[in-house]
Formats: sequence, structure tokens, C-alpha cells
Amino acid sequence: MSKTASQPPGPNKLRRTIGPLLWILGLALPLVSSPAWITVGGIFAIYAIVALSQDIVLGRAGMYDMGHAVYFGIGAYITAILAPTFNWPILATIPVAIVVAALLGAVLSAPIVKLRGDYLLVVTIGFNAIFVLAMKNNLFGLTGGPDGIFGIGGPSVFGHAFDSQSDLFYLNWVALALVLWVMRNLDRSALGRTFRYLKYDELAATTLGVNAHRYKVAAFALAAGVAGLAGSLFAMQLSAVSPGSFQFADSVTLFAIVLVGGQASVPGVLLGTAMMFVVPQIFTDLAQYRYLAFGFAMIVIMVLRPQGIWPARRGGQ
Repeated sequence: MSKTASQPPGPNKLRRTIGPLLWILGLALPLVSSPAWITVGGIFAIYAIVALSQDIVLGRAGMYDMGHAVYFGIGAYITAILAPTFNWPILATIPVAIVVAALLGAVLSAPIVKLRGDYLLVVTIGFNAIFVLAMKNNLFGLTGGPDGIFGIGGPSVFGHAFDSQSDLFYLNWVALALVLWVMRNLDRSALGRTFRYLKYDELAATTLGVNAHRYKVAAFALAAGVAGLAGSLFAMQLSAVSPGSFQFADSVTLFAIVLVGGQASVPGVLLGTAMMFVVPQIFTDLAQYRYLAFGFAMIVIMVLRPQGIWPARRGGQ
């Protein structure tokens, strides 16, 4: 036996093996779990996608975005408006949700990415407040006001209607796999490396010819597009959307998930999402205190382990 063949797999190989294996095991959830847990699994996949999109801006490009729920909401409302109101096939609304959210992310971020730290954070808080106010006031007579929009159905593929929680779980789980593939390739791409350069030393990056403004806007647009995908899935999962699902508190939660789990770390973000949305389902009697418990966890982790529970390794994933 050769020396190479006898060597144990390294950390990178184990990581590449364990991730897909856990995803495949997750596919078996509808076969072994109750309907309630299938719903939890589907919602976990949706929030994992939108948390990963937050990580593109915060963890990888190093910018503070405290209004990320806006793009999540845009995706949800695009699907909720086009499908029941204009009778679009609901699957056809997904690319529209992604593109519109990405364009809005680019337009909103273009004039503000030059701001630093808390200044950028405050501006993005304002975006979130304006979005919720617009939805509550029934923008263009399409958003349903404070009650939102109801009656959003699931997709139909080759005559099979995705109208059960199990069907929607598989749809969300496949979408999560697609986003994980995008994140993996982003880390290895020139675009991902440029985001990291800007995060750790913007001055050096610009000295080398990097157009910081353009790449920062690209980070916002990419993250917004991914969040738009999650929003579209969210509308299908709940069959309804309302302004209450995209409040400032939801943006704070996404921000905290990335900080607690670990910036620029896919396993860390998934772990943080599970802590926020899955663990409370295990301790259902204490679920109402999840924001309190998560707040304490955030304080403790920021003091003892400021890089997060599962931080990215130096140089990326």
C-alpha cells in the first residue's frame, strides 16, 4: 500500500465529506419525523439561506447591514403579489424575486457603501423602517396593508402540486444545497477573495487597483439576491406574507446569527441558525424566551469568543 493511500483524510477532506453527508441525512427528515418537525426543518432551511446571505455582506465583505430583512421581504412580497394577484406560475416568481431584490440591493447600497461602521449601520436601519412602513400602507394597492397577503399556494411541477409540508421541505432543502454550493464557490473565486481583501485591508486593496465601491455594491447585490430567494420560499412555506415578518428585530436576529455562529463560516452560520430556530422547538416551554437566551449567548460569546462559535479558518473556509 502506498504512503498516500495509507494516510488518514485531512481536515479539508473530512469537511467536504461531512457537509454533503449531513445534507443527505437531512433529506430523510420527512420519513422519520412528525409534521411539526418537518415544518421546523423547512423553516430552518429558509432562515439558513437568508443568514448565509447576511454573511456575504457582514462576514465576507466586512460591512454592517442592519436592514437585511428588507431584501428577504422583497422576495416574499414579489412572490405574494405576482402569484395570486397576477396569476403568475409561482416558480416563475422566484427568478423575479432574486433579480428585483439584487437590483434593489445595488441601488440602495450604491450611495452608502462609502460610509463606515456605525454610520452604515444606522442608514440600513432606516431602510428597514421605510420598507415596513411602505408595506403597512398598502404600497400601490398591492401589499395588503398591515394584514399582508394570504392565499399563496405552493408550486406545481409536472402535475405534482407541492402542497404539503414534506414537499415544501424538499424544495427548501434543495434550495439550501444550491446556496451552499454558491457560497463554496464564492470562497474559492476571485470575487470572494476580493471581498476578503476589502474587509481586512481596504487601503491596500485599493492601492492594488481594486475598485472598492464597485465590489462593495456587488456584495450587497449578491446578498440581496440570495435573500430574495429565501423570501420567495418563505411566502410559499407560510402561504402568507405580512410586514410583521420583516421588522428591524428580524434584521437584528440575522446579524446576531452571523456574529454568534462565526463570520465567513458556513458551518458557523448554520449552527447559529439552528440555535435560533431549532433549539427553541426542543425546549418549547421556554421558546418565548429565545430572544432573551440568544441575547445572553451573544454577550457571552462576544466576550469569551469574539470570532464566534465556529469561526472561519484563516484565509477562508
